[in-house]
Amino acid sequence: MSGSSFLKSVDDLKRAGLVAGDRATALADVAARYAIAITPAMDALIDRSDPNDPISRQFVPDAAELMRLPEEREDPIGDAAHSPVEGVVHRYPDRVLLKAVHVCPVYCRFCFRREMVGPQGLGTLSPRAMDEAFAYIAGHPEIWEVILTGGDPLVLSPRRLAALMERLSAIDHVKVVRFHTRVPVVEPERVDGALIAALKASGKATYLALHANHPRELTPDAGAACARLVDSGIVMVSQSVLLKGVNDDPDILAALMRAFVENRIKPYYLHHPDLAPGTSHFRLTIEEGQALVASLRGRVSGLCQPTYILDIPGGHGKAVISASDIENQGGGCHTVQDFRGGRHSYPPQAGE
Repeated sequence: MSGSSFLKSVDDLKRAGLVAGDRATALADVAARYAIAITPAMDALIDRSDPNDPISRQFVPDAAELMRLPEEREDPIGDAAHSPVEGVVHRYPDRVLLKAVHVCPVYCRFCFRREMVGPQGLGTLSPRAMDEAFAYIAGHPEIWEVILTGGDPLVLSPRRLAALMERLSAIDHVKVVRFHTRVPVVEPERVDGALIAALKASGKATYLALHANHPRELTPDAGAACARLVDSGIVMVSQSVLLKGVNDDPDILAALMRAFVENRIKPYYLHHPDLAPGTSHFRLTIEEGQALVASLRGRVSGLCQPTYILDIPGGHGKAVISASDIENQGGGCHTVQDFRGGRHSYPPQAGE
């Protein structure tokens, strides 16, 4: 039976029927290294009769997390290399990440910041660090967009979020504020009038990128939370991670993207899993990912097409890694592949 409280330890998982006794013993070392948290909403979605349940796979720890490959890195996308002051990542000229908090309502087992988040992670920015972060943003007029991430920024109280947004309202060159969050899916009851007012308190254009990886996460309660956000004027986009055993299936991936669009959320990024420690059991090859993304063409509406990307290790930014549909044959001639795999000349040759 699913419970009605947060699950935050191996003992909690055992009592909730999510791990058996022998497995619980093996997970003690995982829990000592990486944070655990599952909300009631996600707990209720887990099918305890299915050992391969995709919701369980995302949130219930696995002993495989202690297996670290040589190429895996504690900071896989190089945040630290582009952090001029604590809490700010300035990788691209016109936008910055503002990591005000490093805790989350749930802890994904594949998280690329898993070494930084959680009760034993970097914590919430101190008032002094927050002042330095805002001074940096105010002092760089090229910054057009501020992206609040972490951790999950929506774990902050509406009062604290509103205070952050009001500080951004005073920085004229910042025109867009974006939030990266799982809250509308994993804790939809938090999305109330007070939270929405706080999200909009900057007076800037406000976007919210929702992280979900399986269509079952878009429950009626989650849909209602998203509707409250969209109806308030907040634009929603999606971000998902392509995960082995969760969404590495053309039908599941198509259903996820359709679920986003049905909830007025534009599919945005589909991430290839990052090289975070202990996450190799989630990673597909790039070629497998390209084939899955190609399968969406012709299968679902253009509204449902995400951009498949890789964060280049070392802090070098994102690269689009969808398979190319066009090859240059020279002399101004190209070969183009359609969504069924057929190949065609462009411009067409005589008789085509």
